[in-house]
Amino acid sequence: MITAIVMIAVEADKIPEVAAAIADLDGVSEVYSVAGDVDLVAIVRVREFEAIADVIAGRLSKVEGVVHTDTHIAFRAYSKHDLDATFSLGIE
Repeated sequence: MITAIVMIAVEADKIPEVAAAIADLDGVSEVYSVAGDVDLVAIVRVREFEAIADVIAGRLSKVEGVVHTDTHIAFRAYSKHDLDATFSLGIE
């Protein structure tokens, strides 16, 4: 599974509608409204690297109200759940 984190700048008066439209796209697993330099952060998960272009450049960036995107590809995932499982001795 390939994961991309997409930072999205949106027209200010369209943030809720754009977020909902992006969340409905195939390949988009989550969309967050955030504070900071961007308005939304989307998590895109696809099986093949080539599908990233289809989801982000082909559909997400064309949603009405999207002004700019900045995409980051994840190399490896780390989470507390993963670390707990790695170091677990099976003792509760």
